[in-house]
Amino acid sequence: MDRIRRLRLAKDAMDRDWADPALDLDAVAAHAGYSRYHFLRAFKEEYGETPGRYLTHRRIERAEELLRSADLTVTEICTLVGFSSLGTFSARFKARTGLTPSEYRTEHVGRGAALIPGCYALLWAGGLRTATPKTATPKTATSKTATSKKRPAIAPAYGDEQEQQHRDKGAPP
Repeated sequence: MDRIRRLRLAKDAMDRDWADPALDLDAVAAHAGYSRYHFLRAFKEEYGETPGRYLTHRRIERAEELLRSADLTVTEICTLVGFSSLGTFSARFKARTGLTPSEYRTEHVGRGAALIPGCYALLWAGGLRTATPKTATPKTATSKTATSKKRPAIAPAYGDEQEQQHRDKGAPP
């Protein structure tokens, strides 16, 4: 497989898995079949920026979309786009856009799609990732998400049972 194709596979993996906080240089380099150091040099030579910077730009772009269109807190957006530190997210966001996330939202709200309720955006994204227990070993640690459980079936409203019985018998209600 030629070099550019390998690099594209790795770049596609970053574009696809940008929200995964566990996505690191080793994982991306494995997609290209390179060592982390060789991949870093080859990626920068081909695309003009490091893989880390490219991934950060993708995450900031997604955060911009969410700030314009979703009714979520900055902390929730920070977690959804793959940052594990709010301070790092805010600093990188400001370096890229010139505005803090809150300032960006104030200035650009309504310029995207209609605001999406935060609960729907969180549900679509799979919920918020919570920290793994410190007692877990890296082999057994799993990403836990805070998601809602399915509600039990809704009981029929008053009079619904009678209508159903009449329909079953073929009689008008």
